[in-house]
Amino acid sequence: MYLAHFGLNEFPFSITPDTSFFFASTRYQEALNTLLIAARTGEGFIKITGEVGTGKTLLCRKFMSSLGPEFKTAYIPNPYLEPRAMLLGLAEELGAKLDPNINQHSLLKTLTLALLGFARDGKRVLICLDEAQAMPLETMEALRLLTNLETGKRKLLQVVIFGQPELDEKLSHPSIRQLKQRITFDYHLGLLSKDDVQYYLNHRLAVAGYKGGRLFTRSALRLLRSETQGVPRLVNILSHKAMLSAYGKGSKVVEKADVRAAANDTGATRRPRRKIWLIVLLTVLALMIAAAVGAGAMVYFK
Repeated sequence: MYLAHFGLNEFPFSITPDTSFFFASTRYQEALNTLLIAARTGEGFIKITGEVGTGKTLLCRKFMSSLGPEFKTAYIPNPYLEPRAMLLGLAEELGAKLDPNINQHSLLKTLTLALLGFARDGKRVLICLDEAQAMPLETMEALRLLTNLETGKRKLLQVVIFGQPELDEKLSHPSIRQLKQRITFDYHLGLLSKDDVQYYLNHRLAVAGYKGGRLFTRSALRLLRSETQGVPRLVNILSHKAMLSAYGKGSKVVEKADVRAAANDTGATRRPRRKIWLIVLLTVLALMIAAAVGAGAMVYFK
């Protein structure tokens, strides 16, 4: 497509969570630091929330790749599971060998033995759950009970939950109030600031191998900021489409018209088109009704 045209080694604005493109803005570096510090304390639950498209999955992967060899990590991308399925998934992630027909008691015993084995080897077990707002309440409670397992000095399992703001509403349910009390570290991911958007573009382009001058004109950048409101995923989608538009015209620069075309082609940013004819018709009808009412009033008063 446009890689050779712009002198790139790879696509800079893919929405796949690639840790090599991690952008360490102030907010995202703070979130990563919070996770790393919390992981080393080994206590309680850690919660990271953020709106759709703010890069929670990318942050999760960056966090896991930043942990040292003393950690054994497990990643569950879809926690919309009943308690037994969640425990089975965790056991598989930890490498435990299970009988397909294992009962609940034996499953918990196998998990406990696996966790104790890692503790004896000097490893800390940490589980990361993405999209945690989708987790059933019963599964959350089962996970909390599992974190009760501990040695004389520390917990055998630490949990990091990533989710949308709806996660906070779910955690306010009375049935899991004990879990909410165990959240020792909490961070909310914000959106990219106006300045961050420019740095974000430059960072991703540089990682992808771009060595040219300014690729997005100032007007294109302003419109990109306005249309995406600083949501990283939308910045990626619109930037990719805008570069396609520029490439299609043979241009080496992305202009405002290219970003506008990209926004019009993207459902999340597309403005609903006003049906002018409908507005005109409603206006005419309103005037006719007003005129009729006025005429009726004049006849009445005569």
